[in-house]
Amino acid sequence: MLKKIGLSKLHSLLFLILFKLYNVDANIAPHKNAVLLLADDGGFEMRSYLNNICQTPNLDKLAKESLLFNNAYSSVSSCSPSRSSLLTGLPNHQNGMYGLHHGIHHFNSFETVQSLPKILKRNNIRTGIIGKKHVGPDSVYPFDFSQTEENNFILQVGRNITKIKLLVREFLSQNKTKPFFLYVAFHDPHRCGHTHPEYGNFCEKFGNGDIGMGTIPDWYPIYYQWEQVKVPYFVQNTEAARRDIAAQYTTISRLDQGVGLVLKELEDAGFEDNTLVIYTSDNGIPFANGRTNLYEPGLAEPMMIRSPISNHRKNSITHSLTSLLDIVPTLLDWFNIPYMDRSSFDTNEAPPLTGKSLLPLLIQEPTENDTAVFASQTHHEVTMYYPMRAIRTKRFKLIHNINYKMPFPIDQDLYVSPTFQDILNKTKNKQHLPWYKTLESYYNRPEWELYDLKYDPEEKNNIASKSSAKKIFSDLQQRLLKWQEVTNDPWLCAPRGVLIGTKVPQCRLKFAKRIRHECRNVGHLETSYVFFVSQVSVVLLIVIVNLLHLYQKNEAQQQTTEQHEQIRILKVA
Repeated sequence: MLKKIGLSKLHSLLFLILFKLYNVDANIAPHKNAVLLLADDGGFEMRSYLNNICQTPNLDKLAKESLLFNNAYSSVSSCSPSRSSLLTGLPNHQNGMYGLHHGIHHFNSFETVQSLPKILKRNNIRTGIIGKKHVGPDSVYPFDFSQTEENNFILQVGRNITKIKLLVREFLSQNKTKPFFLYVAFHDPHRCGHTHPEYGNFCEKFGNGDIGMGTIPDWYPIYYQWEQVKVPYFVQNTEAARRDIAAQYTTISRLDQGVGLVLKELEDAGFEDNTLVIYTSDNGIPFANGRTNLYEPGLAEPMMIRSPISNHRKNSITHSLTSLLDIVPTLLDWFNIPYMDRSSFDTNEAPPLTGKSLLPLLIQEPTENDTAVFASQTHHEVTMYYPMRAIRTKRFKLIHNINYKMPFPIDQDLYVSPTFQDILNKTKNKQHLPWYKTLESYYNRPEWELYDLKYDPEEKNNIASKSSAKKIFSDLQQRLLKWQEVTNDPWLCAPRGVLIGTKVPQCRLKFAKRIRHECRNVGHLETSYVFFVSQVSVVLLIVIVNLLHLYQKNEAQQQTTEQHEQIRILKVA
């Protein structure tokens, strides 16, 4: 009998028994709560992730009480798309948030998307958000308690940690009997030199007590000398970059103190022993190769989970490949709520989640053979049309640069930063640049990039065209295409605004079915219009994509003339 069942199945059975025991743990309160703490462009600048310079005692304390994730990845390297995926469990190309949700030309998720706050509200769980929301529309992301940039000054609800503390206290005081989900989205350590230069490149001066800067009572600023910072391998080692990093460190210390204040409020309100706490970030840090890129610095995220489960692994590390798409399944599992009732929603309104619950990891490290995480990037700012798709296994990373014939676009806050201006100036003046790339190679990318992360963790050697990598390239390519198909990626069928339905038969079938579905539901055309245009009508999709191409070209010529000038200089040289 043992031989028939198999040792691995016995392990799985034992795990299920142990895992379910926490529901009857005498130390757990009758209802469970959850708190999600999110950094804005945060990275691994903490002792728990081997950075001994940046001081983060509160995050380090949380890490010792948590399971620390060593292979956590965002599914996209851009703020709003990542937050939409975090709150829906769907890749941004599937939920509609193709780019940033702000300004005049902003993006929205499809009206039919079933988000985490919407599902929790239906199940009588109180929801709250404090800080940077950056997603929409409100009908898709409804919160019972909402103090965000939509009704406050973002620096106050995102960086003023005293204000954040008081808002957390207010929310918790209203939640004595109902289970709750609280989402605290800090604005640190995002850059702000492009919008509020008076506060510094990272708003490191905001609230520091200096004349004109205001005072945050609970913040004790920590300043760093540029000589002492730890320069990541993907950032040039120059004084300009080091000074930029030093400013970033100061705002990370403010974030850290804010995390400590939130957790203290949770403890003082008596919720520490029945609340799941998750800390992570939305995308990579705002430096070249980081945010907006699908390289490791753009996708890899810090993550830690603390829970009241009695046999939960604490002060431990998991190397399991994890995606931020796993957050929604994890929280629904925590609250014992199914994702959807098939009788209430069709697969167009609530497509199946591709993520998994992380709760099993709190008890036992899984046996992984060929797992993978996926990433999808289309826009950041509306003019930054550069769709990319990627698959990352334990050893390999494959990136598809769909818009590879155009130069890689640079977001505005990075472009004006001291670090990127240093790259531009040194390149223009033909000075030595201690960087592992050139400006030309950063702008101009091949259609496919394949890296063997075991021997090339810094992704320097693209082996996509190597004959020795032919099999792994083909295998990863097929897995990536399959994921795009499963997640209804519009760019699978019209990757460059050119219909390839004749080459991909499932595209014709898929869109034909969706068009028939829309025709049967004419009464819902108003709410599903965006979904229909963007993901169903191939003709309109082609028009939209081509218009974006033209718009981006014009904007790029006007706003990033210097980028192209650097390329021309390099080519002439």
